[in-house]
Amino acid sequence: MSREDSAPILRLKGINTFYGPIHILQDVDLEIYPGELVCLLGGNASGKSTTLKTVLGIVSPASGSVEFLGKTVTDRSTSHRIKNGMAVVPENRRIFGDMTVRENLLMGAYLRQDQEGIEADMKRMLDLFPRLAERIQQLGSTLSGGEQQMLAMARALMSRPTLLLMDEPSMGLAPVLVKQNFELIREINAQGTTVFMVEQNANMALSIADRGYVLQTGRIALTDTAGKLLQNEALRKAYLGR
Repeated sequence: MSREDSAPILRLKGINTFYGPIHILQDVDLEIYPGELVCLLGGNASGKSTTLKTVLGIVSPASGSVEFLGKTVTDRSTSHRIKNGMAVVPENRRIFGDMTVRENLLMGAYLRQDQEGIEADMKRMLDLFPRLAERIQQLGSTLSGGEQQMLAMARALMSRPTLLLMDEPSMGLAPVLVKQNFELIREINAQGTTVFMVEQNANMALSIADRGYVLQTGRIALTDTAGKLLQNEALRKAYLGR
């Protein structure tokens, strides 16, 4: 489905967000269409995490609107947004360390009633993440960082989200695991899940994304296809270390 044929799943319009007197997000506009993999790039303190928190309803904007699936959700709770199809893979994974891998996965499906569908999705997750299948009865706290990241992704997917939000999926992982995880993110997107990823590793994010936005001190400084952003001289100097 091309973008011209569809309405955006997510739209931020004129978002202004403050922490006390500090103006964090300034007139942020952003759109994500069905089936896309979109990344939001930027350095430390650029406003990336605040953007994600605004999408989720953890932070309320002072002005502007958040639209999800064609409806304004600016004043709706985080739980309303999750119930209606958002899921998040949080920064630093935040799995349940004292629960087994299987119990963590079932927590991702806690709003669902369709037992057969849950079991089918459990099988699908263990096929997609075979390492988790090997550790299905282990406690989350005993997994490596890379395995915990896989578990956080699989847990989010157990809710069958319309939009998967990812906060810094490369953080704290060895380079070989970063590559592996990004290949999994690309596969998840290829299987039909729309993905919005906040990420500092611009090279890796743009290598799998359709489009990207670049935040600089709370403003969208650049937006384009991933291919064009990778070739953008200003972006290469600022973020790609070239």
